[in-house]
Amino acid sequence: MIGIQDSKELFVLLNSDQRSIDEITKDFSSKFPCAMHFAVCYSLSILLDDKKLLKPAQRLIAFAILHQAYMLEQSSANPFVSVLVNAVCDDTSEIMERAFVLQLLGSSGANSRKEVLCQSALGYISGFDPSSHVIPQREQLQKQYCDEVQPEPYKSLFRSAAIKSVIPDPDVPRGYDANAPELDFKADDGKARIGSGDRDETIIGLLQTLSPEGLQPQWIRPFPPRLPIQEGELVWLNPDNNHELQWDYGMCADTSRGAAIRDLIAKALKGPLAPAQQEQVLVELASDPKLVYHCGLTPRKLPELVEHNPLIAVQVLIKLMNSADIKEYFTVLVNMEMSLHSMEVVNRLTTEVDLPTEFVHMYITNCISSCENIKDKYMQNRLVRLVCVFLQSLIRNKIINVQDLFIEVQAFCIEFSRIREAAGLFRLLKTME
Repeated sequence: MIGIQDSKELFVLLNSDQRSIDEITKDFSSKFPCAMHFAVCYSLSILLDDKKLLKPAQRLIAFAILHQAYMLEQSSANPFVSVLVNAVCDDTSEIMERAFVLQLLGSSGANSRKEVLCQSALGYISGFDPSSHVIPQREQLQKQYCDEVQPEPYKSLFRSAAIKSVIPDPDVPRGYDANAPELDFKADDGKARIGSGDRDETIIGLLQTLSPEGLQPQWIRPFPPRLPIQEGELVWLNPDNNHELQWDYGMCADTSRGAAIRDLIAKALKGPLAPAQQEQVLVELASDPKLVYHCGLTPRKLPELVEHNPLIAVQVLIKLMNSADIKEYFTVLVNMEMSLHSMEVVNRLTTEVDLPTEFVHMYITNCISSCENIKDKYMQNRLVRLVCVFLQSLIRNKIINVQDLFIEVQAFCIEFSRIREAAGLFRLLKTME
């Protein structure tokens, strides 16, 4: 079946009886991709089975599409050659239609196909001369196209019992011309009937909903009866199983993926990588961001990576921002021991991605607490300077709102006012009040 829009476009082509057939077939190939040709042509072949569905001009255009759709592809044999050969040999069809299909096949002469394609469907019908055409025998055509004619498909015995999708209206009088331009007429009972307009809607509906082949009865076979249980035979038991299935998401996974980056990350957890190795990790992560999920890093190992290779830690956390485990990584980063590298990682993250406000505030609180609790005065002064520079960077880049932490940061500056960086931070806070 084809879609609603495709069926309407196909029907527009069938009604283009004043355009040249060559233009119509080329328009068909441009509107319908090659992958759809078989489905559309198959629907046309079914419509052609019922000689009352399509008007004579529409039938000629449909036959031309069946032939030319695969002539323009030049990639495979036409699977509808059998339909065309049968149409030529059908004695119940009009001689005009049979001669038209014969010229499409090229059996009437070298230039016959070109002459047909240059004409419109109405022009061909009006200028047709039956005395100038001779229809060959079926055996001759089948011999000519023996390599392309498909064998007859198997037909079910229930095909003759099928109910067709199109049933003639019993109230329409005999001899009524369905191709007449009038849509309404009066029957003997005085009821108004709709002619060709209703038929057009029926054809479009058949193309997009039900198969025009009709409804066939199903071959229903009953289940075979159970054999009686013999003496000494075990009765089959069907115990209730209410177990919940658990899917193994690692099943059939490519374990070799990211082997090189796993080895480098394992080395990065133990010590600083060489510049070439560090560059290799960054290039691998940039080329395939999903490799971060196969590098072997866990939240528990993050502090080691931060201390030894902070630049790699920054890129890994950026790639993990959309991961469901990113909160665990942030929790570990906040609670790890404060150092120059941890502040460098957080500072770089604030300029690269949007960090959660709660995380940034908690990290600043932890930095201030670490400065207050350290006993070694030298290390305390050094850490205070780092924290002050870090806070000034966050404030100037508008990463944090000073008012949210004003009291806490101000108390920190007053406590360590003897340090130049703390005094500078205090002056910065005063200018922002």
